[in-house]
Amino acid sequence: MNFGFSFFVGYRYWRAKKANAFASFITLFAVSGIFLGVAALIIVSSVMNGLEGQLKQRILGAVPQLTLVNPQGFENWQQDTQILLDDVNLTHSIKGITPSTSTQAMLQSNANLGAAQVIGVFPELENGLSSIVDHSYSDAFNSLKAGDYHIVLGSQLARNLQVRTGDKIRLLSSEGVVYSPLGPVPSQRKFVVAGVFEMGSQVDASVAYVHYEDAKRLMRKNPQVIDELRVYLTDPFDVERISSDIVSLLESQQLPVETKDWRADFGHLFSAVKMEKNMMSLMLSLIVAVAAFNIVSALVMMVVDKTTDVAVLKTQGLTTSAVMNIFIVQGSLNALLGLGLGTVVGVILTLNVNEILNTLGVSILGAGQSLPVQLSISQLTVIVLGTLLITLVATIYPALRAARVEPANALRYE
Repeated sequence: MNFGFSFFVGYRYWRAKKANAFASFITLFAVSGIFLGVAALIIVSSVMNGLEGQLKQRILGAVPQLTLVNPQGFENWQQDTQILLDDVNLTHSIKGITPSTSTQAMLQSNANLGAAQVIGVFPELENGLSSIVDHSYSDAFNSLKAGDYHIVLGSQLARNLQVRTGDKIRLLSSEGVVYSPLGPVPSQRKFVVAGVFEMGSQVDASVAYVHYEDAKRLMRKNPQVIDELRVYLTDPFDVERISSDIVSLLESQQLPVETKDWRADFGHLFSAVKMEKNMMSLMLSLIVAVAAFNIVSALVMMVVDKTTDVAVLKTQGLTTSAVMNIFIVQGSLNALLGLGLGTVVGVILTLNVNEILNTLGVSILGAGQSLPVQLSISQLTVIVLGTLLITLVATIYPALRAARVEPANALRYE
């Protein structure tokens, strides 16, 4: 007898009205558990993906993702960057490379003091690469000119300093310190606030932008020397592999460089988000696991009810594996029903979660803000296959119990 017969019998058992009402309840509970678990996994995972993607855009789009440092300076940085952009292993991983420099500085206004990372860039080279360009007000970022000593502040930093566009602030850099008889004197210069940018993240309170040459002069360095290159990545989370490939490639060109990346400042934040996402997925997966145990209970009850039927089938030549397949099919159909409903409902709710919340008048993040949602096909596939695997494993024990039925003992009193 082939699998077709086992499937037919298993399907008939699945469709038939259960003689044991409690077994029917357990089966309904198992299907409902799989349905709720899968739907919840899809929704929560998509929201967590959206949160991670939003943080990636709002934070890593505003700070250097990967920086190449050559203390002696790059003699021809355009040629060096072209080597990287032409490499087959890097061409799809790098969006662009621009000169950059940064320093930790104290910012002093008439009303307050604040600390920030001051980043020096060439604004004309940042278009299409830096997120700051699209999130600065009144085109402030492009107004940075060498020698004008203009600065673009994060919105929260500007509020803390109580300054507006056109106000002057003093920058004191920890680099370029001059030692005098009175002690060390930090490099300092007055800058004019050209505008503000707003990314909607913590960088608004800790980052400021100036022109590259103005930053170099603030640090008392030669503004014509390019000793740092800022690398924009397609996927900042792939920075470890990319930095290793870049170092190897440049060393083969007799150009030793050092690297530093976003993980030094923000790695702990994204690690916490990743851990939270994994823990949420684990907790919701337990719902599916509990539902799988309920499938075991329901199938064991079914085996007890169908012991006589199994014995008759075995006396007619049904093999042990065929008996197992009958109950595996029955349990798998319950799992597929819950999985199918959970997947459909989960995807629909995920794609319309903000509209549903607005209709219900619920605002989780506050008025005017919507939940970030990013449905991942690969993650959806893992959820579906993982649920199938768990439920398939859950059917093995009841199926083995049915396969061990001895026809002589089962039919002795029939």
